[in-house]
Amino acid sequence: MVMSETPPRLEGKYAAIVICWFLGIGGLFAWNSMLTIVDYYIYLFPKYHPSRVLTIVYQPFVFATQAILAYNEAKISTRIRNLFGYTVVFFGILALLILDLATSGKGGIGTFIGICIVSGVFGIADAHVQGGMVGDLSYMLPEFIQSFLAGSAASGALTSALRLITKAVFENSPGGLRKGAILFFAISSFFELLCVILYAFIFPKLPIVKYYRSKAASEGSKTVTADLAAAGIKTSPGIDMEDSKQQDRKGIKQLLSENIDYAVDLFLIYVLTLSIFPGFLSEDTGSHSLGTWYALVLIATFNVFDLIARYIPLVKILKMESRKMITTAVISRFLLIPAFYFTAKYGKQGWMIFLTSFLGLSNGYLTICVFTSAPKGYKGPEQNALGNMLMLCLLGGLFVGVTLDWLWLIGKGW
Repeated sequence: MVMSETPPRLEGKYAAIVICWFLGIGGLFAWNSMLTIVDYYIYLFPKYHPSRVLTIVYQPFVFATQAILAYNEAKISTRIRNLFGYTVVFFGILALLILDLATSGKGGIGTFIGICIVSGVFGIADAHVQGGMVGDLSYMLPEFIQSFLAGSAASGALTSALRLITKAVFENSPGGLRKGAILFFAISSFFELLCVILYAFIFPKLPIVKYYRSKAASEGSKTVTADLAAAGIKTSPGIDMEDSKQQDRKGIKQLLSENIDYAVDLFLIYVLTLSIFPGFLSEDTGSHSLGTWYALVLIATFNVFDLIARYIPLVKILKMESRKMITTAVISRFLLIPAFYFTAKYGKQGWMIFLTSFLGLSNGYLTICVFTSAPKGYKGPEQNALGNMLMLCLLGGLFVGVTLDWLWLIGKGW
């Protein structure tokens, strides 16, 4: 292994932070685009509850794929995993565009099944990207994983902003909803292609990234070999030594037992969030003066405040580091369920927007607190494994949350 000493100024830090942000956007941009144009899908498929069905189709695939990848993370090349994920999402978006053009924007069960299939494909691809990137960045600077997760939230905020703009521009034109959707597909495909280029050719060559990956390799990590090769760093054939270091690392069970509170926290954060967002906000908040804009405004509100909250922990005095305090805050969020129920039934739209902003703030803030605190004190391979495991818990929470979201429909005739 060609190992260099720690760069005195860790060159490439800010470039890496920016690239991580774009990679975070690309990781969920396509899926968030599908969620954000839900008004178009509700128009095409009014009887199929697309905001809920597409989500519940997506979640089993992303969770099952991440479970398999997390269990085998030590044997899987991070480079191949991430490039596969971004590339599949790119072609998935093209499939949605082709499907819409081929059907001339018409509904029907056949078209809806095709969209559901693409939603499942997005789940498989996103599991590769989300777990792969979080695991990869967990042994680098905390700012990198914070930036990636902030980018994930930015994808939601960006798609919401674009959706509001396209709705305003095309609202009074023939086929306005469809024109906005097609524009979304085009923008999403651009972002995914950009991510492939950034991750394949630019990110691995940054000095600070090469340093941390070389460090992880020296501690026994085999997942970084392809990325190091892409950066022009060759590993020595010291396989026996690497195998010995790999065996010395803590296993998944031990890492889980030491971080069970963090794992449960992430699970509960996303159980609550996805039991409300986006299904409840899209279909169960009643009619108000904002009309067809209401659901879009609520989704945009959540996404914007989720994004803002992911930068709050960068201010050290505002970052919650006590494990007990984080758990207490996570459990306290469940008071939002009766708050949303009674506000939807009796409250005005201003109160619903306020609650939605708080849902986004608490979601983003607590997510960053957990992911930046948990990897501290572990070796590179262990941090990679822990990052994958925590992402699995997050996705498990998403899966359970979108399932519980259907409970809001009890007594409503479906």
